[in-house]
Amino acid sequence: MVVYDDYGVPVGAYSEPETLTHQAYRTARAFLIYQVNPVARKAIFGNKSRDWSWRSLFTLVKVLVVVWLATLYWGERTVFRDSIEACRWENWENWASDANPHRLIFVADPQLVDPHTYPDRPRLLNSLTVQFTDQYIRRTYSKIQQVLYPDSVIFLGDLFDGGREWSTTTTVSPEKQYRKYGDSFWLNEYDRFGRIFFDHWGDGGLLPRLGQPGKKIISSMPGNHDLGFSNGIQIGVRKRFNAYFGEGNRMDVLGNHTFVSIDSVSLSAMGEKDSQETEELWKPSMDFLSGAKEQKKKLVQRSLRVLQGLTPYPKFSHDIVPNTEFAKAVSPHSDDTITEFPTILLTHVPLYRAPGTPCGPQRERWPPTPPPKGQTTPLEKDDRNAIRVAAGYQYQNVIRQEISADIAKKIGGIGYAFSGDDHDYCEVVHKDYASAGSGIREITVKSISWAMGVRKPGVVLVSLWNPVDNHGASLLTEPGAPTIQTHQCLLPDQLAIFIRYGALFGITFLTLVLRAVLVASGKVTPAHQTDNSSPLLPTTEHGSSAKNEKADLSSHQHQSVVSHDSISSNSSMASERGKVQVRSSNARTRSVSPKAGHRLPSAHEKYSYPLVQHAGYYETPEDEDDRKGGKVWGTVSTKKLKPRKKGTALFWHEFVYSILRVAIVVFGWYFWLLKRW
Repeated sequence: MVVYDDYGVPVGAYSEPETLTHQAYRTARAFLIYQVNPVARKAIFGNKSRDWSWRSLFTLVKVLVVVWLATLYWGERTVFRDSIEACRWENWENWASDANPHRLIFVADPQLVDPHTYPDRPRLLNSLTVQFTDQYIRRTYSKIQQVLYPDSVIFLGDLFDGGREWSTTTTVSPEKQYRKYGDSFWLNEYDRFGRIFFDHWGDGGLLPRLGQPGKKIISSMPGNHDLGFSNGIQIGVRKRFNAYFGEGNRMDVLGNHTFVSIDSVSLSAMGEKDSQETEELWKPSMDFLSGAKEQKKKLVQRSLRVLQGLTPYPKFSHDIVPNTEFAKAVSPHSDDTITEFPTILLTHVPLYRAPGTPCGPQRERWPPTPPPKGQTTPLEKDDRNAIRVAAGYQYQNVIRQEISADIAKKIGGIGYAFSGDDHDYCEVVHKDYASAGSGIREITVKSISWAMGVRKPGVVLVSLWNPVDNHGASLLTEPGAPTIQTHQCLLPDQLAIFIRYGALFGITFLTLVLRAVLVASGKVTPAHQTDNSSPLLPTTEHGSSAKNEKADLSSHQHQSVVSHDSISSNSSMASERGKVQVRSSNARTRSVSPKAGHRLPSAHEKYSYPLVQHAGYYETPEDEDDRKGGKVWGTVSTKKLKPRKKGTALFWHEFVYSILRVAIVVFGWYFWLLKRW
């Protein structure tokens, strides 16, 4: 029997609400009971209890995701790190233990992809090519700075691919299709080059190594894709290049070696049919060569003074120079007899060699032809392995023979030469030119870009060690000992990485198709399927049938009175597991006024529920329509659940669902790796 107070409220029907702390405690307690008590777990989920075994962690989708994550990390991080790590100086340098060599890297033919590279490709494909080639070059160059930390970096030309085509204020492109590209486009390409190379020059730091004068980057050498070739060069195009990168003809002393850079693409205009008209092209390079020996001597003198802690130039003598002698007066230099530093020639186009001169075993595209049976020495003439002696529109594979001989004669004492242009590695010894020692050993450096026809791009590392006295004489204990060591550093095969991605995509696609087929045939349970026959809680629907309403109200009238204490007690929960009390439509709580007005019930009225259960509400139009239509909100729905998918529908549903689960994680990881390279 229910006892009411003076206001008609059932005695003991209310208590203070639970605090948040108590609610959190009850939630944690219920979770622990669920984890350790299989009986409670079965009461909640029924016989279809969730499987927390290790098998659930190794589903096909999860395994594919893990394989993709590992493969992408390998292709975007590990392979780049390992390639550069394998080139560490200490892995191949062979100097005395007390040596402190100058370390230099040659970079050849970046040839940044632009509209000139693949003119027939669709715009979207071209944009993707630009994106991925720039990403590759930027990533490898940055990693080189971080891991190898070179003292100097020298570029060997062809910085751009279509640099010669972009019009200037005084010139237009010789090819009609490129005339719409002007100075502004070239400046954008220059900025792009700077973002790739100049911005990442200091990724490893900018402080010089101990015993080295400082870090240096030289990018002034032009290639035929930067200016054109021979009499195809336009003066305005060359002036623009020199204004931003510097003169192509220059000398530098690095590691007590004299580097002589020559603008070979302009010099090649000498001797052409209309060479008199193009004298402005080749004459600066020829004048530079004519004074090369004297300039080398002066440069060595300045360097020796700096090594002694003096100023590069001696002080001027305060003498009166007669007018007749004024034209012959020159800047003062030391008159001491000096020994020249070893000379290294730098040119974009390789020196001339006889057709079929082999390039050696490190050439990638065309390795040496195997010698005949019984012969152990390589072939003296190997057309496949050689740089082809040929020419075409705006290019020539080697400098003409007479110009090559003139370069070697006027510079003198050349021991090594480094060139680019060919995109692949080539090493030959020129014995027919004037040189220091047994000939000029020329190394043609690979392109650093994977879009230039080589699967494995590369750079050449050069280690220079030449300790000298105050007069430039070598202090090496062995007379004639080499002062230079080289090593080809191969970079990752980007195409092979993409091929591996493609193969893994094919495997992923086929395995998920097979899985979807097995699911559709009933041999495998769908991963996302739940037990529709025994839902976790009863579902309610606004708009159940009148018949269900009557049944619900009838059962509700026969329910016993339940106090608040009995609802919250553990004994009641244990005895009524799996059963949920369903409230009728007139038992909803709303924060609005009831239809009967705001009044307390009279003392003779009987309550089977707490007063809050009778809180009324203003009826909405939708509620009224439902009521008039015989529908009651809040009753248990007896609507049939949607039938499970079968056959083709189940196949497509399972396949698309699995693909999306893999793709969302994989693409998110991939784009993160691209962004955080």
